[in-house]
Amino acid sequence: MALTALPISPAKPLTAITTIPQFPHNPKTLILQQCKTTRDLNQVHAHLIKTRLLLNPAITENLLESAAILLPNAMDYALSIFHNLDEPDTLAYNVMIRSLTYKQSPLEAFLLFKQMQESSAEPDEFTLSSILKACSKLRALKEGEQIHAHIVKCGFKSNGFVENTLIFMYATCGELEVARRVFDGLPERARMAWNSMLAGYMKNKCWDEVVKLFHEMLKLGVGFDEVTLISVLTACGRLANLELGEWIGDYIEANRLKGNIALVTSLVDMYAKCGQVETARRFFDQMDRRDVVAWSAMISGYSQANRCREALDLFHDMQKANVDPNEVTMVSVLYSCAVLGALKTGKWVEFYIKKKKLKLTVNLGTALIDFYAKCGCIDSSIEVFNRMPSTNVFSWTALIQGLASNGQGKGALEYFQFMQEKNIKPNNVTFIAVLSACSHAGLVNEGRNLFTGMIKDFGIEPRIEHYGSMVDILGRAGLIEEAYQFTKNMPIQPNAVVWRTLLASCRAHKNVQIGEESLKYIISLETPHSGDYILLSNIYASVDRREDAIRVRNQMREKGIEKAPGCSLIELEGVIYEFFAEDKACPHLEEVYNATHDMMKRIKEAGYVPYTADARLDAEEDDKEASVSHHSEKLAIAFGLIRTLPGTTLRISKNLRVCTDCHNATKMISKVFNRQIIVRDWNRFHHFKEGSCSCNDYW
Repeated sequence: MALTALPISPAKPLTAITTIPQFPHNPKTLILQQCKTTRDLNQVHAHLIKTRLLLNPAITENLLESAAILLPNAMDYALSIFHNLDEPDTLAYNVMIRSLTYKQSPLEAFLLFKQMQESSAEPDEFTLSSILKACSKLRALKEGEQIHAHIVKCGFKSNGFVENTLIFMYATCGELEVARRVFDGLPERARMAWNSMLAGYMKNKCWDEVVKLFHEMLKLGVGFDEVTLISVLTACGRLANLELGEWIGDYIEANRLKGNIALVTSLVDMYAKCGQVETARRFFDQMDRRDVVAWSAMISGYSQANRCREALDLFHDMQKANVDPNEVTMVSVLYSCAVLGALKTGKWVEFYIKKKKLKLTVNLGTALIDFYAKCGCIDSSIEVFNRMPSTNVFSWTALIQGLASNGQGKGALEYFQFMQEKNIKPNNVTFIAVLSACSHAGLVNEGRNLFTGMIKDFGIEPRIEHYGSMVDILGRAGLIEEAYQFTKNMPIQPNAVVWRTLLASCRAHKNVQIGEESLKYIISLETPHSGDYILLSNIYASVDRREDAIRVRNQMREKGIEKAPGCSLIELEGVIYEFFAEDKACPHLEEVYNATHDMMKRIKEAGYVPYTADARLDAEEDDKEASVSHHSEKLAIAFGLIRTLPGTTLRISKNLRVCTDCHNATKMISKVFNRQIIVRDWNRFHHFKEGSCSCNDYW
């Protein structure tokens, strides 16, 4: 059914599954509803006892409701009132069970329900609906099935409230087929039942089923509401179903539903996940009010699109708007800080977590581990990991990968061993991390054993990434012929990334023949980029075949292949500065170039010799030295040297592989200026200190 052909009718508001019982209002109940603090409630409670009005069930329940629901921190007081009642009736039990469930105490709610069953009070539809929600929160399938049996036995099977929560309970407990049978068995399926089934599919990330069920709703002419659309928009975002998402967006605008914050936030999230970040921002900017969820959705959208500077800019706007971030916000911000190397902003996030005494959840802890590792602060990653109250395979993998990329391969393998001792089963990403550790540490035999053990010991079938890691292990160790044969004999076709890995190894070990073969395979698989030709050109140059090196670079010009512009970032006092190679439009232009000139002069005096083969392709012979001296990381380092105190560590992030000249120059800069310099390129970290690099000159 074409979506554009659907009639657009006003959406009706969602009716709550659980209705709060209403009582006749009298002066006493009105006074109870005016209570703002526990002290106010104490005074009213004392008066009710004194006047014996507490014997009136309606007033008693209103008192309980005021304590348990209306006041934020009076649950214990409500329980003390309840336990002092001689014979609590069904309504009193309902208030307490519902309140405990909603206030994140589902186990206590269930225990109270058990007590109710042993009393004279009979459970009604509101009791059963609330206790099924408690089962959902506890994922207590067995108890939920027992309540289902009670529902059938006591004749509540046709009650809409109960059936809706029953559907959601089964879905939450992972029993989607049972939930669907209950749904399909309903004599009349009201909108709430459809919403419960949609919510169940959404809870289990069955996004295709959400869309399919929504189409079924439309086909049958079932009216939908804002809650329906939120579920469907969430699915559209995960499936990148922009067509349906845009139709819902048009529906929202046509029916003037943009005042619903939750609905528009879902729309923002959908557009961002479908890659339509500008459209997402337009809806975000049009919102009259923005809660933390809306801010988080937009920040997350920028992060997922790798528009990390905009993500941090928006986060700063959020702070100015005095909106406190939640866990989702902080995970997105930490990801952006990791990409940009924004250490100060990321440290603020951890400070905020500690200041607010927030729980260091698995997601938040893992994001912090990854952030510190990508900023070259691996000791801080380990410290966060050790503080986490619970960890999972993703936390362990993040730490192992962090250790590997920071040149601590043996440490990464030690944590892999600890991981197994803790009975945490590694996944395929963990093996990419440990194989990477073996590669960086030159642990060839360990890498071979881990690769063969993937299937034998863990039942994990190697993917293309694992084969590529093995090629890297062999190639880095100088076993170029073995790496070549391994690539040729792979059971799956090697992609361009695998051949590019081998080409890089040939560059490091000056193997011309296999380097030439590798480039041929890359060209046959995809359009090669400038780095491929430059690697082969550098191989020729390293063995004094300068004519061949020039020929390869000329081929690049003839084919119109341009070298991607180098871009380096440095964070100083919370501000991120961006530099491009031979940048003539950078901020503080004169200051930066003067500092770079002075820096290059000093390292030349200490013995640095420019490697002009890394100059831009169209540079004249006389300009090549100036060209390499103005590469982006050199500009960023020079700026960092004049803007920080002596001894301050400089952290640079670069979009491309560090070239030979910049690697040699940065080693010398670290020695001459007595600075530790951490450069993260597209592949790994380089920790420069006292004239040496953690990569042992292999990059």
